[in-house]
Amino acid sequence: MPDLSAEDAKLVTLARAARARIGAVEGAAVRDQDGRTYNAASVSLPSFSLTALQLAVASAVSSGATKLEAAAVVTEASTLDDLGRAAVREVSPAAPIHLAAPDATVFATVTD
Repeated sequence: MPDLSAEDAKLVTLARAARARIGAVEGAAVRDQDGRTYNAASVSLPSFSLTALQLAVASAVSSGATKLEAAAVVTEASTLDDLGRAAVREVSPAAPIHLAAPDATVFATVTD
């Protein structure tokens, strides 16, 4: 299990809360270059679907973020989805993305 800074652990907590709030498949949170955080849950509607990480990145960018320092996803999946990863990489090619189980246990960090 990776050791997280206090700020990255906060992202896991925010992602977990976003997921639990609506019983979503996944929750995510990102931190921008100014230390502001954005969290979101996955959305699946008949007309479109967004991963939690896509939505958290979109929220950050729409608020003026130009860089992400880190991201976290709380999910039952064992790997990071390609769409969420791509959204983070478009804004910040090297930002760590922490993956955590629903109990907040971090089981991986993606850096590529």
